[in-house]
Amino acid sequence: MEHSLSQVHTPWRTATLVASAVAALELIVLVVLGVALLAKPVSDHVRQAAEAKVFAPVPKPKPPATTPVGKPKLTRGETSVIVLNGNGRAGAAAEGAEAVRRFGYTIGTVGNAPRSDFTRTLIMFRKGYRPEALRLAKDLGIKIVGPLDGLRGSDMLGAHVALVVGG
Repeated sequence: MEHSLSQVHTPWRTATLVASAVAALELIVLVVLGVALLAKPVSDHVRQAAEAKVFAPVPKPKPPATTPVGKPKLTRGETSVIVLNGNGRAGAAAEGAEAVRRFGYTIGTVGNAPRSDFTRTLIMFRKGYRPEALRLAKDLGIKIVGPLDGLRGSDMLGAHVALVVGG
């Protein structure tokens, strides 16, 4: 026995497709209207914010805070200086020690720095001896002065200040 299904027309499918197409079209129209209405105010706001940032006055950099430097507590003769060769050139530390000795400082020891790649001569100081280090820097015409960096207090062998002779 043969059964055939009759062709069933379902009008609800067509109605659903038409309703979906109308809803999609409405969505597109709403998006276009929303962009058209909001684009101008948003772009104006973004432009004004950008102009305000570009044309804002540039703040002047603040000078670094400096701590007041007191007078040295030790005389030149009481200030012990360790002279280290930081450039690897033979005799550089001895030359530096002679320059320090000419100003009346006590030479603690002369030796090699832990590294031999210092490109500039510098002075480092133990805590509490910054005024002495600044005085030595002024005497020798050295511009770089700072606390111990790469050296421990025990490396100083009792010296107050370290002169690292660079290249």
